[in-house]
Amino acid sequence: MAVTIDLSGRVVLITGATRGVGRGIAEAFLRAGAAIETCGRREPAELPDGVTFTAVDVRDPDAVEHWVGDIVSRAGRLDVAVNNAGGSPFGRFEEGSPRYLRAITDLNFLSAAFVARAVHPVMAAQEDGGSVINITSISARRSSPGTAMYGAAKAALENLTASLAVEWAPHIRVNAVSCGLVATDSADEHYGSAENLERIARTIPRGRLAYPLEIGNVCLMLASPLASHVTGAVVDVDGGGEWPAFLSHTPQTAFAVLNEGSEND
Repeated sequence: MAVTIDLSGRVVLITGATRGVGRGIAEAFLRAGAAIETCGRREPAELPDGVTFTAVDVRDPDAVEHWVGDIVSRAGRLDVAVNNAGGSPFGRFEEGSPRYLRAITDLNFLSAAFVARAVHPVMAAQEDGGSVINITSISARRSSPGTAMYGAAKAALENLTASLAVEWAPHIRVNAVSCGLVATDSADEHYGSAENLERIARTIPRGRLAYPLEIGNVCLMLASPLASHVTGAVVDVDGGGEWPAFLSHTPQTAFAVLNEGSEND
């Protein structure tokens, strides 16, 4: 029997779904028939059918509360919340002003906490509860030089995920998806050039960056009945992480054997 995920009639909130990883997440849920609600500070030029945009600063808890209330008043329910908004420019920690440090924390941690807090009473009142999915990063569990506050905020978000999964059980499931490097439209620019991106891809066991839709497919699975007993989990979508540094010092023939099968697919 074929396994399908049908979320027709379900309402999914995704922060930052207009581009990059968020766009891939939205695409996955749209394919499953869900209605998508997303937000940002500026409305994009175009959106796929089935996506409703509202101008919201997710760092503002009052604005988030108002947005969630508006969604429920229009749609009558809210089934899934995906906290995807986030990011950080590269820079030395000691050079960041206090205002900058707060801004990174607000965007990458507190925004997700505000959304989770706002959707809780809605999902708790629904007979079939709801699902909260936090998008985190490999930076949460390894050093993150140049984006230290980003890594720290994502680590905090993973801990919040585990805590809320216990506090809100059994009615609301709370999970996280930890992303490795993702091939977004701006990846070449972010990493300097296509050549740099290719070199970086070779540090990943699967030999390439993730596609945004691959992140979305994991979110879709976690939000679906297929993951009905999964809560408090952090699912890594990173192509195997990073090759251990010691492998670069092994004999070339040994490294070739270890690296076998890591070509792009």
